[in-house]
Amino acid sequence: MKKINKILVVLGGTSKERKISLSTGKACIKAIKELKYKVETFDPAKKHFSEINKLKADVIFNALHGKDGEDGHAQSYFEYYKIPYTHSGVLSSMNSMDKIISKEIFIKKNIITPKYFTLKKNQYNLPILKTLIKSKKIKFPIVVKPSNEGSSIGVKICLSFKNLKKETENLFKNYKTLLFEEFIGGQEIQVAVMNGKALGAIELIPKRKFYDYKAKYYKSAKTNHVMPANLNKKKYNEVLKIAAKAHNTLKCRGISRSDFKFVKNKFFLLETNTQPGMTALSLVPEIAKYNGISFKNLVNSIILDASIHR
Repeated sequence: MKKINKILVVLGGTSKERKISLSTGKACIKAIKELKYKVETFDPAKKHFSEINKLKADVIFNALHGKDGEDGHAQSYFEYYKIPYTHSGVLSSMNSMDKIISKEIFIKKNIITPKYFTLKKNQYNLPILKTLIKSKKIKFPIVVKPSNEGSSIGVKICLSFKNLKKETENLFKNYKTLLFEEFIGGQEIQVAVMNGKALGAIELIPKRKFYDYKAKYYKSAKTNHVMPANLNKKKYNEVLKIAAKAHNTLKCRGISRSDFKFVKNKFFLLETNTQPGMTALSLVPEIAKYNGISFKNLVNSIILDASIHR
């Protein structure tokens, strides 16, 4: 790749995670300036992706989260205009963002993931829902969530069928496909992977009912971060290995973060994120810092990995 002078940080966007993307972008812009690169910004909520080529950037730093930024849509424009970009490519982003596709990939690769079924809005009725719960042998509590959102948006933990019916019908007002999953208790463990190798595992102890949007992004939620995760050495290494396997199986590039539950001596992989947050409370920078990688050097590593045909 030619010498990098100008970096275009793509941030904001139109997803429900816009606010988090702006925070990620702001933190990364500060680091990029410290690294002595020229930096410009591009917000797809204000300009169409087709205008990105006019800005003549050497590298695109993708700081988007959620729909259109993390699902292959933005990446397809970066590829079309042949501008080297950070994080995962079109197919990897699409497969990772779609929780149904990624779960099918995990199962094929013998990675344990919670039992689940899916339901489309046009298939939904109560007898079908009851039949699926019974046939899949899923007991309450049951988690229902959109199949393609991030940051725990739309995730509901239901303790009874009445509660599940209500939350399902509410979610179907905004989403066409829902994922129903057995609730897994135990420890909340998240693993950062950089360039195909696991960096470390952190444990999260939320004060809230679960590690939801507020627990992730609000200091006031007082989520306790335990780094390194409270696991014995053998289990710690095991979860690192599973996260690296998930990253490489999904063909992720740059950084990813895999989210696990650990219970009864087993790790259950919930999902792999291809655009992990880079805010003050984000986990990938915290794991990197523990491993002696400063935020600035983490950002630089992501930049240097940029390419097309990802």
